Amino acid sequence: MSGAVWWKSGTIYQIYPRSFQDSNGDGIGDLQGIRRRLPYLDWLGVDAIWLSPIFPSPMADFGYDVADYCGVDPIFGSMADFDALIGDARASGLKLILDFVPNHTSDQHAWFRESRSSRENAKRDWYIWRDPAPDGGPPNNWISNFGGPAWTFDEATGQYYHHAFLKDQPDLNWRNPEVRAAMYDTLRFWLDKGVDGFRVDVIWHLIKDANFRDNPPNPAYEEGQPDIARLLQVHSCDQPEVHDVVAEMRSVLEEYEDRVLIGEIYLPIERLMAYYGEDLRGAHLPFNFQLLQAAWDARHIDGLVREYEAALPDGGWPNWVLGNHDRQRIAGRVGPDQARVAAMLLLTLRGTPTLYYGDEIGLPDVPIAEHEVQDPWEKNEPGLGFGRDPMRTPMQWEPGETFGFTTGKPWLPVDRREPSRTVETMREDPHSILSLYRRLIDMRRSHEALSQGDYEAVEAEGGLIAYRRVLGGERFLVVLNLEAEPHIFDPAPADRGGRILLSCRAERQGEEVGKTLELEGHEGLIVALPAHRHIRP
Repeated sequence: MSGAVWWKSGTIYQIYPRSFQDSNGDGIGDLQGIRRRLPYLDWLGVDAIWLSPIFPSPMADFGYDVADYCGVDPIFGSMADFDALIGDARASGLKLILDFVPNHTSDQHAWFRESRSSRENAKRDWYIWRDPAPDGGPPNNWISNFGGPAWTFDEATGQYYHHAFLKDQPDLNWRNPEVRAAMYDTLRFWLDKGVDGFRVDVIWHLIKDANFRDNPPNPAYEEGQPDIARLLQVHSCDQPEVHDVVAEMRSVLEEYEDRVLIGEIYLPIERLMAYYGEDLRGAHLPFNFQLLQAAWDARHIDGLVREYEAALPDGGWPNWVLGNHDRQRIAGRVGPDQARVAAMLLLTLRGTPTLYYGDEIGLPDVPIAEHEVQDPWEKNEPGLGFGRDPMRTPMQWEPGETFGFTTGKPWLPVDRREPSRTVETMREDPHSILSLYRRLIDMRRSHEALSQGDYEAVEAEGGLIAYRRVLGGERFLVVLNLEAEPHIFDPAPADRGGRILLSCRAERQGEEVGKTLELEGHEGLIVALPAHRHIRP
């Protein structure tokens, strides 16, 4: 890309290390396994890989409970393995992004062990400790994101500590400048090793209300929703002071060249935009999860794309996400046919796309038997469907008992319903969803209008979404059918005379667009338009 910043022009690929590739037969993916699959990622065409946590951890929440921010858990390998991975990635032209988990540590972290040892310990204020309420109960009504109170009583010191997630994950006190300094040093540790950026876990949680006020009831709460939904998280997260922290993190990254700061933020659009920061001094990419949570309806999605584009601050760069390790897979949510349309949407909208491993082969959510459940959220609130195991199952590389993921027993079951849903099989099929993803990624690299161009909304009706991508004299029209029934699209006069560049269902390359454009059910089209010209009325 001519002069484009890599995190704007490129495609990011999220790897859940436990499930990508096992190299030693223990059934758990590791760093050597990721190294082994770098040629595949190079073939696919992605530009950066983001690794979910690899730090030493008791694995109460599978790495999101960090016991040492400057190490590698033996499950995944050694620091030498990490150094080899980043070296190989760099040789392949791939950037490497690490997951940074600053809101909380493991209760086995040396910092917390010191903190809970006595009220007088120097690290006592590194975590959030409060006296009991007058009745001896928790200090306030805050709820853990995994269900139950967000406070655990420590018998030895007679106070409660706060944990937004599991009791094994005590929250750090980010109002303490010593905590901030220590955490910024951990960022520098990895930046010195050549890491290209960080995805910051639950970044909007870092600062809590200084007065620890109760959260108000959620009037929209209904039975069957997670326990956390009973209250509005007004005081336990998204506090105004958090933006100072994000700006400080950004300044640490700017001590190095060409790095990216990505924030995990589940907030409405108007509050999400604040995380770009004053004068764009916040996160480069506050993760946009609108497509993760949207009803798969053309008018709804068209509206949210327009709303998001309109809300962006001047100079703020957009981004889009279809799936991740916490949410239902896109193929499970919209079905295999619409998963192809979704791929076209993700990779043609303006902004940086993030692709979740396995989505490129249409991997669905995998049913997990009760005795195979690993996820602590599912164990805390069983039977309600909140478990995240179904979207974390092993990557399926080749036909066989364990699909080439491991020579041992996979830590989560593989999906045996479709034996041909593998990289090896789909790689040879030019009509597979994998081949579609590869073509779309290649088109983004080949046509700057698709990676850097403007987004222009186009009016469409019923089950259709339409928009243009424009840069200089290069113009593309994207039309997507989000329904099973065929639809006819009426192009504007300036959009006629173009030729179809790609269909996600059929071979229609080169077909000319006239006064109408017919789309099959579940079809998406990319049309190369003629250079802009004046059309007489």
